[in-house]
Amino acid sequence: MNKIVIAIDGYSSCGKSTLARQLAKALNYTFVDSGAMYRAVTLYFLRERIDWAHPRAVTAALRDIELGFENDPVSGVSDMLLNGENVESLIRDMVVSEKVSEVAAVKEVREFAVAQQQQMGERKGIVMDGRDIGTVVFPNAELKIFVTADVEVRVERRFKELYDKNPHITVEDVKKNLEMRDYIDSNRDVSPLRMAKDAIILDNSQLTREEQLKTALKWVKERSALTA
Repeated sequence: MNKIVIAIDGYSSCGKSTLARQLAKALNYTFVDSGAMYRAVTLYFLRERIDWAHPRAVTAALRDIELGFENDPVSGVSDMLLNGENVESLIRDMVVSEKVSEVAAVKEVREFAVAQQQQMGERKGIVMDGRDIGTVVFPNAELKIFVTADVEVRVERRFKELYDKNPHITVEDVKKNLEMRDYIDSNRDVSPLRMAKDAIILDNSQLTREEQLKTALKWVKERSALTA
């Protein structure tokens, strides 16, 4: 089966990364979590007190940032590296979640990340998820999937994910964060969240992870055959 580029887009906490990881493992593809890249930049900005409202400060800070991925032999997925430091757990913190959409909306940040992402995709055999993968990063991707789920389902998933790390968090906190991120992602000036015209919608509100993977693998097989 010919290797292709798989672009997965969708709203926060709708299962994009889960699906991307599933596909990468099943197909032996490289998984690139674009959201993790923006989270890593956000973490750096917060640590260094960079004011992302000032382009010059952002441009200068980006020169000192090196992003990479390190394969975790236990989980079989790649962890995010920020200047050589494994920050996979740190970038999932609520403090980062509250600011990542603002940072990701900055033109200079997106150009920085997109350039790196496009280089990663030149060799094919890649799965990437995010907000603008099928529209901006890989507009010519052989398969574009737009993942969606009911808001209540997304809130529940995100709450369960965060509760183990922060037992003081509330469902209302999570809901407000998701609503804010949805608004920012959809209304930002640079690369707003949009569904590509040739994307396939995958509503996983009522699907198990196994059912979701089975559906996506069917689409991969169909698109790979077209490239033969």
